Amino acid sequence: MPRLWNETIEAHRSAVREATLDTTAALVAEQGLASVTMSLIAERTGIGRATLYKYFPDVESILVAWHERQIKTHLAHLFHVHDEVADNGKRLEAVLNAYALMQHEHPVHEMASLLHRGEHVARAEQHLTEFLKKLLAEGAAAGRLRNDVAPGELASYCLYALAAARELPSKAAVHRLVRVTLAALRPAD
Repeated sequence: MPRLWNETIEAHRSAVREATLDTTAALVAEQGLASVTMSLIAERTGIGRATLYKYFPDVESILVAWHERQIKTHLAHLFHVHDEVADNGKRLEAVLNAYALMQHEHPVHEMASLLHRGEHVARAEQHLTEFLKKLLAEGAAAGRLRNDVAPGELASYCLYALAAARELPSKAAVHRLVRVTLAALRPAD
């Protein structure tokens, strides 16, 4: 087959996959997880059920694929925030603010128990922890952050502390939580 034809087929497959993921997430948000079926997803996406089954075996696999896409997007955003801040002393604060706002804007809901048990979540959490460890180690080496606690422990502390942002009533409260978290990272006098 000519290369152009392969790219066209691949673009079509990608579009069907993305539309399926978006439609499924919207249906779950509208109607709840228990009421979403493969037939409903196919109908709303505008494809046949047989076509849908070529891409995904069940609703759960669609939701896991959607969640994996969301996690990749969030991680990419955090890396982008890191890269956009020129001042090494402000990078950690910017990354923690971005992470806390993500937690605040994406509260745990009905799908959480299903989606957060996957291997993709464990990989993402490990990647995020390593990313924070590096930032924390750089700050400790520069004397801006405490060095009496291992960077891995501090990274875990940050992630658990900022998970509380899910329950906060406002963005202002989220920013206060980040300031408190950062204060705990500063060197002891």
